[in-house]
Amino acid sequence: MSGVITAARVTHDSGSVDDLAAASPDSQRAAVKALCSVPEIEEAYVVSTCNRVEAYVVSSDATLGRATLEEFFATTDDDALVVTGHDESLRHLLRVATGLESVVLGEDQIIGQVRTAYEDARSGGGIGPMLEAAVTKSIHVGERARTETAINEGVVSLGSAATRLVADDVTLEGATGLIVGAGEMGQLAARSLVNADVSELLVANRTVDRAVHLADELAVDADAVPLGALATVADDADVVIAATGSDEPVVEPHHLADESEQVVVDLGQPRDVAPAVGGLESVTVYDLDDLESITDETREQRADAASEVEAMIDREFELLCDQYKRARADEVIAAMYESADRIKERELERAIAELEKGNGSQREVLEAMADSMVNQLLAPPTKSLREAAAEDDWSTINTALQLFDPDFGGEPPRSPSIAAMAELDPADVQVGVTDDD
Repeated sequence: MSGVITAARVTHDSGSVDDLAAASPDSQRAAVKALCSVPEIEEAYVVSTCNRVEAYVVSSDATLGRATLEEFFATTDDDALVVTGHDESLRHLLRVATGLESVVLGEDQIIGQVRTAYEDARSGGGIGPMLEAAVTKSIHVGERARTETAINEGVVSLGSAATRLVADDVTLEGATGLIVGAGEMGQLAARSLVNADVSELLVANRTVDRAVHLADELAVDADAVPLGALATVADDADVVIAATGSDEPVVEPHHLADESEQVVVDLGQPRDVAPAVGGLESVTVYDLDDLESITDETREQRADAASEVEAMIDREFELLCDQYKRARADEVIAAMYESADRIKERELERAIAELEKGNGSQREVLEAMADSMVNQLLAPPTKSLREAAAEDDWSTINTALQLFDPDFGGEPPRSPSIAAMAELDPADVQVGVTDDD
């Protein structure tokens, strides 16, 4: 396992809603495929939500990864883009999955989004050993945070935060609500309004079947309508919460009644509500930025749980780093064994041939085979140790003593005498060359 992870992101913390819109790819899978098409990129993972667009790549060099990500986010304002190196990228991914980086601290929706992004990256050919370990570890830590701490108690999504926000303007008990968009965010908002005791709920969606499915499962008087029917139903709603994946605003001024008081919450990214709606005298419009008061309150309530999650992340980050180190060591060890096995097979074949020809006694042939194997195995480290001694590189020499233990459990020689260990001249040994070559 080799390579370094580099990440870049635009989030609700670093940029505006418009910055997020500019950074959003057409799809996570397509973004992964585009990143992997760059020759220097070995793996890629992209998570894109209404609050963040994040890309992680694995390359042989961090500079290559950074250049690729800067090109990927070329349409994004430089001030909104955050680029991180290997360790910081890994820590951040763990924080994202646990909800510590969410608008609503500890919200549950993000861990599902991380999983979905993982599946998209796998199908796009972006998941290899480095990101497999990182993303699965983040999902594991996200699950632990929610089962072992109180990080997700109370307001757990932007949908429920939106309901808390509009409750200051509208008496929700007995009110009529309209949800625009039947995706995951719309579903969360709908359930939150039901829990707030609205008496009637309308669900508008481009695909009516999805709206019908959501309306049928809500424990309230709920109806589904096509998105094109907004002009006939929106003016009757006390509360409108919009959360679609549309590239253009879907709620326009002519959809709303400029006579009775209405509250509109725009959870879309890009914007679902046209800016002109804010100019209607009787309509109050909130967007993602306006949810900060609710999210700040939630953050204070969950401060203790957040500290527990931070400690959990510290420990899991160490375990992930250890996992990478073990994997890299295993690769080196496997390569060493493979090389030694090739030498063994070659020398064994030569010894058998010598015995079959009757060239020397069995002992002579076996001793020659053993000498050749030892010489070939020790020639490369002997050469490296002599070079290290010439450069006074005693760190490398001491490492070799620990690895090879020349006395097999006895007192090892003092470091300055290491050169005396290697009486064999590497120039006299033709590594990997036999009489048959």
